[in-house]
This record gives sequence, structure tokens and C-alpha cells, in this order.
Amino acid sequence: MFRSEDAGRSWRLVRALWDHPGRKEWFGGGFVDPGIHSICVHPRDSRRVVVGVSCGGVWETRDGGDTWSNIADGMRAEYMPPERANDPGIQDPHQIVQCAADPEWLWAQHHNGIFVRPVADEPWRELNAPVSSFGFACAVHPHDPRTAWFVPATKDDKRIPVEAKLVVNRTRDGGATFETLRTGLPQQNCYDLVYRHALDVDASGNGLAFGSTTGGLWASDDGGDSWTELSAHLPPIYCVRVSD
Repeated sequence: MFRSEDAGRSWRLVRALWDHPGRKEWFGGGFVDPGIHSICVHPRDSRRVVVGVSCGGVWETRDGGDTWSNIADGMRAEYMPPERANDPGIQDPHQIVQCAADPEWLWAQHHNGIFVRPVADEPWRELNAPVSSFGFACAVHPHDPRTAWFVPATKDDKRIPVEAKLVVNRTRDGGATFETLRTGLPQQNCYDLVYRHALDVDASGNGLAFGSTTGGLWASDDGGDSWTELSAHLPPIYCVRVSD
């Protein structure tokens, strides 16, 4: 992880994280080497940062990067032997997102489930979603921390939508219940996988868009109730951002 203090003109390695003894536990999740993929900066205190590591857990600093703590307590890694399944240092979060209006709320799409942490310093709580709790992408409403979206897929054996039907799961009550949204999305012969950075929500919380590995791009202006296909023939889409 690198940090810039001059708008990107120069960068320096965050040595406290690089040299942390816990980094020796990290290992690759899908790739040979571990990777930092999610960086959540507290909107009212830039010294507080949360990062997600695959496979290395969830790390937080509250002093601008001088010290780091693994805050993955409560996560479960079913791909590990039972005695290590709850070890924070080997967890595989696929994506971590933070609510802008209530940044204590963190959502995670993990390798084997969906997790939420509404309160700082408390363990994560695992949730079960319909269709599948596996996936890569997640997004949280900028004003309502209890509303979040996920794009499920079949797990390790075949990374495609379940039953070749593309859907979006949405919760509006902090994960107590989920709705499966299908309107406007292909419901047969669909093999689109959505990567971790390929789902986004706008500043209003109503506009969403996501793209897929096979070049599909969909958008919604009603919070995900219905979707419009913008393109089906783009190159593989790795990242989507919705402008305000």
C-alpha cells in the first residue's frame, strides 16, 4: 500500500503495514500473491482507514497509517481447516465498502458469505442471502447504511450466475432480509461474472451500474428495482464508477 500527500505527484510505501508481523500470514486468493483491493477512508477523519486483503483479512489504522490492527474478527473461512476457520489473518474478503453517511457501518462480500459490521470494535456478523452468498462486488447506499447490493454467483466450481440467471440481491434492513432483483436482467444463458470493483452506486443512492467479464453493462435509476442493458459487447469490465 502506498500513500501520497501531494495529489499523486509522489508516493511512499506505508511501511507500518508492509512490516507488520501479521503480513507473514497472508496468502494469495485466486492469485499467487495476496492483494489489497479495498481502501475505505473515513469521510470525517482521514487518519482512519480500513483496507481489505485477499487473503489477509481486514486491517484498520486510526493514526494515519502509523499502526495497524486486523479487524476481521467474526469472519469465517470455510476453505481452511476447522481449527483455523475463524483466524482473522487468513480471511478472504472480496470487497469492503463503507457507508459515507455512517462510516462505522462496513459491508463485506467475502469468499464464502456476506458480512456486516455496524459498530466499530465489534465482530463481523455473517448473513445468508438468497440464490447465493458468494460473489465479488458489493455497494452500500451513501445515506442509508442498512441498504446494500450484491451480485451473486456460483461458487468455486464455476464462476457464473446461478442457473445462468443474472440477479442482484438487495437488503434494506441491515441484512435481516434480502430481495432478489431480476427485472431487465438476462434470465437464461447468462454467464456474466461481476468483479469486485464493477458495481457502483451514485450519490443519491438511486442510480447504480455494473459491468461483467463478458462485456455486459447494466444501469438502474430506481435503486435496483429494474435494470437497463447499456451494452452487451464491451471488452471485459473490471471497474465501473457512476458519476454524481
